[in-house]
Amino acid sequence: MSKFLIKKSGPLKGEVKISGSKNAVLPIMAATLLTDEDCEILDVPALKDVDVMCELLSCLGADVDKELEKNRIKVKAAKKIASEAPFELVKQMRASILVLGALLLRTGHAIIHLPGGCAIGERPIELHLKGLKALGATIDEEQLLKGIVDAKADRLKGASIYLDFPSVGATEVIVMAASLAEGTTVLQNAAQEPEIVDLANFLNKMGARIKGAGTDTIKIEGVEKLHGVSHHVIPDRIEAGTFMVGAAITRGRILIKNMLPDHLKAVIAKLRECGVHIEFTDNGVLVDGGKNPLVSTDVKTLPYPGFPTDMQSPFMALLTVAKGPSVVIETVFENRFMHVGEFNRMGAGIRTEGKCAIIPGNKVLKGASVAATDLRAGAAVVLTGLIAEGTTIVSQIYHIDRGYEHFVDKLKELGADIEVVED
Repeated sequence: MSKFLIKKSGPLKGEVKISGSKNAVLPIMAATLLTDEDCEILDVPALKDVDVMCELLSCLGADVDKELEKNRIKVKAAKKIASEAPFELVKQMRASILVLGALLLRTGHAIIHLPGGCAIGERPIELHLKGLKALGATIDEEQLLKGIVDAKADRLKGASIYLDFPSVGATEVIVMAASLAEGTTVLQNAAQEPEIVDLANFLNKMGARIKGAGTDTIKIEGVEKLHGVSHHVIPDRIEAGTFMVGAAITRGRILIKNMLPDHLKAVIAKLRECGVHIEFTDNGVLVDGGKNPLVSTDVKTLPYPGFPTDMQSPFMALLTVAKGPSVVIETVFENRFMHVGEFNRMGAGIRTEGKCAIIPGNKVLKGASVAATDLRAGAAVVLTGLIAEGTTIVSQIYHIDRGYEHFVDKLKELGADIEVVED
């Protein structure tokens, strides 16, 4: 197994270009199944999850032309589409569930095992199924008890749907399904993430009629047919946030290019509270972590536009060395403090009480052998390794490959002392 070998580095300095969004491209790839015409997706990040989704689309019957060295994918689902998603692929990635609505629309039948992904807590799909049932699908309850979604529908029909929680995945599945349903669907308490907006923009280019994406109420007027399209994926806001924290934690100065600041308002506000200098320029966002002392702040994760749960662990890394104590409250996932144990191996001294983590701050971290317990936690322990005394070894780095394109290369270009080694 590959590992990262990290030595204490100086301040990260230079420029970095943010890749296309992982969380935007995966639902867009699933949506290509809604048409039998050519779809071209540009600015696609070269990630393990993208590879898995490409393989899944191919197994379902689509022709996939993958050119990740050019950050481009072409999909044509003109042939007969299979109803069942292979378990070996679904278990690798939670985003596999995103093909559920498309399979129902194309074949009238969808069979998908409950998906895998990062072990950051329960991420049930009850809301996905609630939405599809409201649109007229039937779900085999006996199969569901076995961990298999077996859904059928002759023709989906528009409905009024209220989500008990603004689930991103449920919003995406319902919007895709409703785009070709008969009549009008109104989805209330919908997720508002930028990735939802990007999916809606993609579908609208295909001929869908979706209004309100990015707000808590989305209206979808079903159409008879969708056509092929070419689309650029939005930049990855979590990757951008990670490099912003990288500049702050190493007291460095990084110009971040291809970043949309409006997608990271909560993170930018919290970084500024910590004393980080952030400047918007014509060339990108300049982040200077060495201009002022780093001070503590409190963080509470919330659905967008609140502070993103995906930025909780990288930001906690910063708080371990900020002056003064901090409190982090995680409200989205109940098991997203697994990185705390890894931070504590390095001397962070963090205490957890339920949904709260109490970070004393003012710590001098020491290198240790730690694990990437999930995707974002993996990036977080890399950041702590850059400032820890001595050497840090990070295992289970396959998690990081799922969500950060050329992460090591980008860090090296900024001056990080990091290498990939074989165990």
